[in-house]
Amino acid sequence: MKAFLAGALALFLVAAGSEARADAVQTSHGLSAFGDLKYPSDFGHFDYVNPDAPKGGTLTTVSTSATGTFDSLNGYIVKGDSAAGLAGDENLIFDSLMVRAYDEPDAVYGLVAEHAEFIPGKWITFQMREAATFSDGTPLTAEDAKATFDLLKEKAHPGFRLALRDVESAEVLGPHRIRYTFVEGAPARLLPMLVGTLPIFSKAYYDRNDFTESSLDPPLGSGPYKVGTIVRNRSITFERRDDYWARDLPVNRGRWNFDTIRFEYFNDHGAALEALMAGAIDLREEFSSKQWATQYDTPAIREGRVIRATIDDSRPAGTQGYWINTRRDKFSDLRVREAIALAFDFEWSNKALFYGLYNRTNSFFENAPFEASGKPDEAEFALLKPFGDKVPQTVFGEAYEPPVTDGSGRARRNIRKAQKLLDEAGWTLAEGKRVNAEGETLSIEFLDDSPSFARITGPYIQNLKRLGIDASLRQVDRPQYQRRVKEFDYDMIVSRLVFTMTPGPTLANIFSSQAADESGSFNLAGIREPVIDALLEKALEADDRDSLYAALRAIDRVLRERHYWVPQWSKGSHTLAYKDKFGFPETKPLLARGIYDTWWVDPAKAEAD
Repeated sequence: MKAFLAGALALFLVAAGSEARADAVQTSHGLSAFGDLKYPSDFGHFDYVNPDAPKGGTLTTVSTSATGTFDSLNGYIVKGDSAAGLAGDENLIFDSLMVRAYDEPDAVYGLVAEHAEFIPGKWITFQMREAATFSDGTPLTAEDAKATFDLLKEKAHPGFRLALRDVESAEVLGPHRIRYTFVEGAPARLLPMLVGTLPIFSKAYYDRNDFTESSLDPPLGSGPYKVGTIVRNRSITFERRDDYWARDLPVNRGRWNFDTIRFEYFNDHGAALEALMAGAIDLREEFSSKQWATQYDTPAIREGRVIRATIDDSRPAGTQGYWINTRRDKFSDLRVREAIALAFDFEWSNKALFYGLYNRTNSFFENAPFEASGKPDEAEFALLKPFGDKVPQTVFGEAYEPPVTDGSGRARRNIRKAQKLLDEAGWTLAEGKRVNAEGETLSIEFLDDSPSFARITGPYIQNLKRLGIDASLRQVDRPQYQRRVKEFDYDMIVSRLVFTMTPGPTLANIFSSQAADESGSFNLAGIREPVIDALLEKALEADDRDSLYAALRAIDRVLRERHYWVPQWSKGSHTLAYKDKFGFPETKPLLARGIYDTWWVDPAKAEAD
């Protein structure tokens, strides 16, 4: 990466009348990957908020990222099952140097940081606000930011360690001034935004507490909420801080309006739906097409007490599918993997099980501008051609898409093709079972921790058995499931992986050879492809968005031809049901749901409730 945004009002600190040099220090109130910021330095608030939204009331919901149970309040380590509200887009308690604008692909603006100073590709320095404090009143300083970086780089979940591998160090330059230096020659386009949006932990707190251990002791944060009541395995409540130091900053104006946000845990989706209709919770996103189509004709809906809504989701859908663990020798032959994929009949599933609500996923980057389609364009071809016979020659043709069935449930053409592929791969039929030359039976165990997918996986298993594959479903409890996934102890699992509009170092945690053996990584299929590793480097080194997207489309083409997963489905919307007590801005953030931070309790509706 050679250059990235300093902002529309960036100051170039060079001598008057001289040209900006490659090593010129730039200063800006915000950062983005490729050179444009929507909001000027004096902006008042984000466009997708109501700056006059009233404060108060309660939002009780079900976490979108965790159901069933939790045993930890640390969402940044491998150990334990973290409660909702503590990490990622659900983080309610930790501030960061800068914060995302969810109507831009990757832009961030100052929160704890007043501004940033940087030399592109070399280092970035953040000048921090002296007013920043933790919830106990202690100051938030550069020492805290450095201690956080050290913990995340050395002891956190592998996803953080991989993402931060090209950040060489964090250096305290003053009580409220910190510099991050990047590894020389590393693709550093997204690293400034990465370090700028890391949570900031209290150094003093983790001097007293072991960061690597699961704990239900509330961590010390500096954000808009603090941990309130915890009912183990049942709920966690966050309380809005009246003394929150940053509540009037432009990046927070109109946000964080609920007095309390509570996440309830349920053993199954049906119980959560019943709780919503009974008034025990306020809001729930529905992920089951069957329930959305059949379970919402209730008095609460008919009487208008609960609103049923479909909200556009413009984010990349990512990739959802059955991931095939190629660390196991029986899946090393791509013909076997293709045969396994051919046995899944999406068209029948969509008609018989999903009420026609879904679209087939074709791409690892579904619904993104970097999803491959048609034949490679000139830029993609230039990236793929040097690899010659190291890539399937089919990548130079139309992007692979799964064959379509007639939806009858028979899928005869796909089954015949799958049978031929298995024969060619040396898995022949013997007494109705597929065996190899050593007499070993081809078996597949689907691992799951919930009964909700059984109605989908069951018919898939029957098709696999038609091929002579000994297929079965094993359901285990959530702790065992998480342990086995972290250790890659499975044949096939279901998972959805999502991407931002500007994917960066986290791509390596999903697709790189290095991540294949990194316990807890998201390289679920065990992908070890030198070609993919090389293309990942091209993506991370891209100087502009067009080059980035071309590299990602090339990656998509290779991955699809290699059949690492059995693609499932997606939809470009959120299906929500909520009590008629909320207000929300006229404009939804383009790249987020915006519920926790931009909605509010409407006083008039709440009084009528």
